[in-house]
This record gives sequence, structure tokens and C-alpha cells, in this order.
Amino acid sequence: MNNTIKEKLAVLPAQPGCYLMKDKNNTVIYVGKSKLLKNRVRSYFSGANDQKTQRLVQEIVDFEYIVTSSEIEALILEMNLIKKYDPKYNILLKDDKTYPYLKITSEEHPRLIVTRKVKKDKGKYFGPYPNVIAARETKKLLDRLYPLRKCDRMPDRVCLYYHMNQCLGPCVYPVSEETNKQIVQSISSFLGGGHREIKNDLKDKMFKASEELDFERAKELRDQIQHIESVMEQQKMTLNDKVDRDVFGFAYDKGWMCVQVFFIRQGKLIERDVSIFPFFDDPEDTFVSYIGRFYLHQNHPKPKQVLVPAPTDNELLEKLLEIDVHIPYRGRKKELVKLAAKNAQIALEEKFSLIERDEERTVKAVEDLGARLNIEIPHRIEAFDNSNIQGTDPVSAMVVFMDGRPLKKEYRKYKVRDVVGPDDYETMREVVRRRYTRVLKENLPLPDLIVIDGGKGQMNAALDVLENELGLDIPLCGLAKDDKHKTSELLYGNPPTIVPLDRQSQEFYLIQRIQDEVHRFAITFHRQLRGKSAFKSELDSIPGVGEKRRRLLLTHFKNINEIRMASLEELKKLGIPQPTAETILNHLKGEKVNKEIDESPLDN
Repeated sequence: MNNTIKEKLAVLPAQPGCYLMKDKNNTVIYVGKSKLLKNRVRSYFSGANDQKTQRLVQEIVDFEYIVTSSEIEALILEMNLIKKYDPKYNILLKDDKTYPYLKITSEEHPRLIVTRKVKKDKGKYFGPYPNVIAARETKKLLDRLYPLRKCDRMPDRVCLYYHMNQCLGPCVYPVSEETNKQIVQSISSFLGGGHREIKNDLKDKMFKASEELDFERAKELRDQIQHIESVMEQQKMTLNDKVDRDVFGFAYDKGWMCVQVFFIRQGKLIERDVSIFPFFDDPEDTFVSYIGRFYLHQNHPKPKQVLVPAPTDNELLEKLLEIDVHIPYRGRKKELVKLAAKNAQIALEEKFSLIERDEERTVKAVEDLGARLNIEIPHRIEAFDNSNIQGTDPVSAMVVFMDGRPLKKEYRKYKVRDVVGPDDYETMREVVRRRYTRVLKENLPLPDLIVIDGGKGQMNAALDVLENELGLDIPLCGLAKDDKHKTSELLYGNPPTIVPLDRQSQEFYLIQRIQDEVHRFAITFHRQLRGKSAFKSELDSIPGVGEKRRRLLLTHFKNINEIRMASLEELKKLGIPQPTAETILNHLKGEKVNKEIDESPLDN
């Protein structure tokens, strides 16, 4: 612990607020809140912490705090700060499971649509529905039963839906507000539980069609019934009051938490959401923060009621979410909360081995690699590789790994500008110079380790630019390959020497993944450039001929030779101005003459 942290710990106030932990680059790596800042922040630097929290504390070189007047203000501020700084040690709620909703729009002439986004636009939303196909098929059924308009924009004449009696044609014919209201109420009733009457009616029609030997129609009706059941009656866990609720349960162990959410709509459990993540604060506080971000930052629609287990601070959540947050102590609701917690515990136990394995492959591997190189933990690693074929279309690529995971949004591609011919060393010099000149100019984060896909020559070229031209002291290593183009040796130091690594170790697998990824990225970029250059023609170098004019000429004349033989009038008929047409013909005929001279035999 440095002196700055010691001095700040001594004067921390015993008030609610938020704290921001920072690393050596002054980057916010963790944001937390507390009822008493004094106790919470001190707890990180005193007493026993688990390995994961120790890793966080090792990176902290400074912290700030903001005092608030209440715990609710601290909770809101914490969520806003996490959204602003996106700290790497905070909970990351990647909502990759966006279930579809059926929505009745709030337009003058409403529509029924399927959407995955819930907005505050006065529309009526029903769902979420886990089965996308069944939801769309149910919409098709409702479109046939209730004639709301189907088009996104009002056309100037009626469409086929009007003639099929599936639309009232508000684009041409007047449709009263009362008529639209009745249709909306009917659809709402269907989606709210009144679908059984429709389903029974479809069953009667199916049996009748079957008796009349109209099996194709009977099958169509049967499929419609199945889609309704899939959407509306997928499960049997019910609450009789038909209130929309979200039921939360959580479990935690070894610094990891699992939260399960049951979505109950119209009294029925239709789907669940599972999240597993590391945490560093009090588990109950982390759980409350999770629920706040779940609704306010991830835009999950708020139900009428949220059920949570004891001892959750439900009053704090009620103030934050402005909905009923209830702790049930008996009955069916209590059983649902216990069931959510039980599922969370089971999911946490099942995932623990995978979580630990992933941590071994990433964070722990990064730590071990730093120890083998005798440097600080290389959280941010930037790797370079060159690609060319006998010097043609030379390119280079850079990939970034953060804590052992690829950070693809920060990958970069480079077209080599100044190097002529297949000179791998000068290419590495140019690209490293361009990359870190820009990093210094724009005050971008510097890497903790640079990896060069190459041997001693490439390493020395990169080190020369970093140290002698840019004045940077960044650890740099090289990766040599064997005759099968596989990672063979890790080189480090000046002069470079081999760092012995166990080929079965996670740090070796890490550098292997980095080398494979940067090589893949460079090769892909090179192939793209070669693919583009393969489609170049003689027209590209003629002034006044762009992509549109080039396409026009090649479409009309089929090939370059036909253009060369064309007359000035033929080109002008295509809409090409006379000066440009003359330039085209002069250039192409001049190219032919020069080519014939170059290919003619030399005089003896």
C-alpha cells in the first residue's frame, strides 16, 4: 500500500457515497458504493481477501470518493459511474438474450408488430416470449383475425391485405377511433389470457376440416393451435392473480454470484434469465446494485411487482425503481423465490469448474507470464505481425488482449507506406513507429507488453524505434515459430534470449493464442487487399474516370480492347464529356503503343 492510499484512508468520512479505484494509468478499474465509506474502503486494504479481490487490490494505486446524502443517491451514482467508466472489475451485464415482444403501437391507426426493444412510447407490450417462431406465427394468426393496418407507412391506395379482409384500409377509407380501440382491446384480451376461446374455435374448425377430408386445411389449423400453445401456455407454474412479476433469487460462493430471474407474465412463468459474475462488495449490496442496473441500464421492462429474498433492502429498491418490491414470507410467492435461489445455487455449482478453468486460461495465465518475464502483470498486451507475398501489398496488423481475452474493438490494420520490397524488419519499424507515435499524440493507453510475431531481427527493429526514437520503455518479446509454423520459442530481453516455458502451461497456450490471432488478422487483411487489387483495370489510372464511369464503360463495351477501338462519338453517346472521352482514348491507345514497344525484340 502506497503513502497516498494510507493518507486517504485515514481521513475517509463515515458517510454514504461512492468510491472509484484507479490503476497506475489513472484508469478507473472499479466503482463501488457504501453506507459507510470509511469502513468499506478500508476493508479492501486490511484483513484477509480472496485471491480475486487481492488481484484487484494489487492494481489499485489511488482512489477517489464522492459523498452522497443518502444510500439511494449512492446507488444511483454508482450505476451512472459504472456506465460512464465501464470499469473492468465491475459487473458486466451483457444482455445477449433479448426475447421478442408483441407490441400494439400507439399510432392513430395502430399496428401489431414483433419487437425486441421496449421503449417508453405509450405502446402496449406483451411478453417477453422465448419462442420467436411461435410469437411470429401467433402474430400472423392475429393479423388474420383482427384487421389492424400492416404497412409501416400509409400508402396512397389500398393493398392486398384490404382485399383479404385483414386491413380496414385507413389509407383510403375513414376508420373511427372507436373501431381501432375495440380491435386493440380484443387483441389485448387474447394476449392477456382470452386466447382459449380462439383456440377452442380453431379446434372445432380443424375437426370439421378433417371430417370433410380437407387435410391440408386441418394441418394448417393444427399448426396455428400449436403456436398459440407454445406462446401462451408453455409452462404450468402459475399464480392465480395473473399479475406480471419478476422473481429474483441469488447464490454466492468464492467471490462469485449467480442471479436467477423468473419472468412471470399473466400469472405464468414464461422464461428465466441467468447471470454469473465476480463481485467484490457485500453480497446483499451487490445484489441490489444488480437489480438496479438490470432495469435502469439494461432496459428490461419493469413489471408491476418484483419479488426478492430476505434480507434484501426492498425499500431502497422501491425508491430506485418506483415499483412494488416485495419480500414474501409465506405461500406460493415464497416458494417461487426459494426456487429461483435454488436454481441459482445449482447453476453456480455447475459453472464453477468452467469459471475457474477460464480464469486459469486468462487472468492467471497473464499473471504467470508476467512472473516468467519478471515484469509487472501485463494486463494489456499488443501484438504485431506482417504479411506480404514477395513484397506485394505489404500489410501489418495489431491485436490487443486485455487480461488474456481479445479486445477486438481495438484491433488495427496498417497498409505499409514507405517500405519497398519484402523487408520485414523495416516494415516492423514503420508500423511500430506509426502505432506509438499516435498513442503518444492522442494520449492513448500504453500496453504493459508488446509481442512481435518474429525473431531477433524483428524484435531489435521494434526496440530501436521504441527506445531510441520514441523514448518508450515497454517490455517487448518475440515469438519464433518452428518448421510447422507453430509457436516454438518465447524470446525476451536485450539481447533477446529464450525464455523456457512448459508447453503444457497456460502461459504458453496464451502466447500461442495471441500469435495465432494476430497472424489470422494480418492474413485476412492481406487477402482482402489482394482481392481488391485483382479487380483493378487500366481505367483506374485515367483522370476523370471514377467507379461509376468505369462500370458504365465496361458494361457497354465488355472489355478494354473494345473501348480502345471505340470512336469519340461512341463515348460521348454514353454521356461522357468530350475532354474526358479524348483522355480515355489517348491513354488507352498510348498504353497499347508502349506495350508493343516494351515487348518488341531488341536489335542486335
